[in-house]
Parts: sequence; C-alpha cells; structure tokens
Amino acid sequence: MRETAVADAAGQPVTRGVLREPFNQQVAFFRQKLGNLIPTERWDQVWKGQHDRGFMVAGAMKADLLSDFAAAVDRSITEGKSLEAFRKDFDDIVKRHGWDYTGERNWRTRTIYTTNMRTSYAAGRLAQLREGGFSHYMYRHGGSLEPRPEHLAWDGMVLPANHPFWETHYPPNGWGCSCRVVGLRNPEDARSLGGDPDRQLPEGWDAIDAVTGEPDGIGKGWGYAPGDTVSEAVQQMAAKTVQWEYTLAKAFMQNVPETVRDALSQSYRQLPSVADDLRRYAQRVLTDGAANVPQYRTLGLLTTAQAGQINTLTGLNVSGFDVAVDAHAVRHIQRRHGNDVTEAARGQRAITAADYARLPQVINEPEVIEDAGLSNKSRRQLVRLIKQLGDERWVVVAEVRGGRLMLALETLYIVKSR
Repeated sequence: MRETAVADAAGQPVTRGVLREPFNQQVAFFRQKLGNLIPTERWDQVWKGQHDRGFMVAGAMKADLLSDFAAAVDRSITEGKSLEAFRKDFDDIVKRHGWDYTGERNWRTRTIYTTNMRTSYAAGRLAQLREGGFSHYMYRHGGSLEPRPEHLAWDGMVLPANHPFWETHYPPNGWGCSCRVVGLRNPEDARSLGGDPDRQLPEGWDAIDAVTGEPDGIGKGWGYAPGDTVSEAVQQMAAKTVQWEYTLAKAFMQNVPETVRDALSQSYRQLPSVADDLRRYAQRVLTDGAANVPQYRTLGLLTTAQAGQINTLTGLNVSGFDVAVDAHAVRHIQRRHGNDVTEAARGQRAITAADYARLPQVINEPEVIEDAGLSNKSRRQLVRLIKQLGDERWVVVAEVRGGRLMLALETLYIVKSR
C-alpha cells in the first residue's frame, strides 16, 4: 500500500511510506525502542505513549525470548519482510524457547506483526509531518472490508495539525486499524485527494466510552498518537542516516546500547528467514549474475566481543561493523570452490547456494577468529572465522572494509573431516 503526501514547494513529496518498504523515520522510531525491552505478562502493562520508548510482546518474560522477538520484528520493519517470513521466525523462536503463548497462532502472529508495522509507520509519518511543517492533517480510512462506522465518518476530514482531535484519534485507532493521515499545506488541497475541508467533526467526537475509557470508535489503549513523545528524537536520528538501502538498518542500530545490540545481533542470525534469504540471495547471484542483484546481503553486526578480538588481532577498530555477503565473492567462491572433483582432491567439498544458509551459524559462534593477513588484490586486512559443523570444518575469510563499516565475505571453503 503506497501513499505520498502533497508535494512541497519544490515539487518533491515530503512524506512517503510503504508498509513493506521502510523509510528512515519509521526505522528510527522502532530502533530507538530497542534499548528498552520490557518483559510483560499482559498487553496492557505497557500503556499508550509508553510504547514509544519500549518494545514488548505480551507474555514474553525472559530476556532472550524478548530479544529474539525484537530481532524478528525489527527485521520485518527494517527489511520489509512479509507476514509469512515473520511467522516462520515466530515458530522457530517458540520452539527453541518452549514458549506457551495464548491465542491461535495465525491470529497471534498477525497481531504482533501488523501492530508493530502500523504503529512504527504511523510514528514515522508523524515525525515527517511535523518536520515538513504541514498546517493541516487529513484523516483517511484504510479501506477495511469490515470498517468501523466512526472511522468511515472521519474519512476525508481536515483539521489543523494542532487540533486536540489528533491527540487521541491519530491512527491507528484500534487492533487491525489501517487508517492513516495525509499532510496538507492548504485545507483546499484535500479536494484533489478525495477529502472535504468543509466537513465538520461529528458532534460528541470526544465523548468517552464507559467500557473502553476512550472516545467512541477508539479501541482500549489506542487513544494516543504513536510517536508523539519521541518525534523530535526520531527526526534527529533519521537525519544522520546515509540515504542508501543497505546502510539504513545498520545505521540506526548504533543507537542501541551495546548489550542489547549484541543480543539482537545474535538473535538476528538465528532467524530462519535470514538463512532462507541468504540461500536465495546466493542462488540469484549464481543464476542471474552479481551485477543483477544488490551487492551486499548482511549477516548482522559483530558482537562487542568479536569486534574486540579482531581489534586485538589486527589493531583495527571494527566496532559497529557488520558481516556481509558480497555478490562478487559468491561468484568467486563458485569458481574457486564449486567443483566437486577439484574440491575432493583438496579434501574439501564443493560449495552450493544452500551452504550460505549456514553462514549465520558460523558467524554467531566461531570457534576460532584469526588474522588472515592482507588481501592480495586490495591489500585490505583479512580475518578468518572457523567453526566445526558436524563432520565438516567451515572456513570463512572476510575482508575488513572500513569505508562501509563491514567485514565482507572474501571466500568460503569446507574441509571434510578425515
């Protein structure tokens, strides 16, 4: 679902967002929550604006379980992953932790996924609208098949940006609500977007429902504007980001405290969807060529301990670096280590696209990290990571690329145990 607000004086859209294509302010909002992972028994233990500054999943009480869920949701938002990809990660997390959750699986996963997607999107949009200085906002109904009558009544309505209506009615306004807000420079601009600047607020719009404690049409606990309390911080974080896709998520992770960042990085590498994407990425490179796919595919940030070990070995500061697969390296590995006969003669086995799915496991828990000298081609520092997986010894060699803050895959080979 794509939406673009009214263009500014230069003809450029000031606000833009796609639910499955993250934008800076959306990522910034979610990332600034990750430093505060909140264990809870019930969903209402974190109330309204408290969600602006912390992440929770109802019933997730253990730190490592909450970290795994945070990593899965973070990936869904920052990398635009589908509900089905999130469900696969959810199932794996539940199995590993033996988590006994309430509710039916499809309902529970959809609730976690859509709630975090829509509130982060709404909060990011609010930061954009405020930064853009729009004088008026227009409410737009999300097009639900079973719409709430009140939300339909607000559709196309235009009010000043500082009107108290937005304090309680800025969407989403309940579980599953997909309504949104469009910013306007002039109320009359609403007409070209299907709105009506002459429409008045329904009488009694702020009357409180005795059951929900919210105005009519607002779900319990939803009578607040997501991101309202942190929009200035979100704007500042977003402004620091380099504007290209690969660095978007990584840049914001630098704002998360080290201990939490380490846990999230390790959780990220345990997600089945990460392994699946790496396998598919390698297959695309081998099928379509390195020039036809994004050059890099991240495996997540180095942990503080790994960065410290590499610093001791090489003298290089790699704090905040991630490990990444370089498409050109995938082609190189195929030429160098993709032949069954040649590899067998070396006591090794040929690398396949499926092997890339196990790289996160090697990066998460290498048994050895060592100095591998300098690259013959680039003269950059190389680092070797080694891990025994079953009867095979996996050897990953990565190049330190300071300009991109990454350890980029240089080569990979697998030694068969004798």
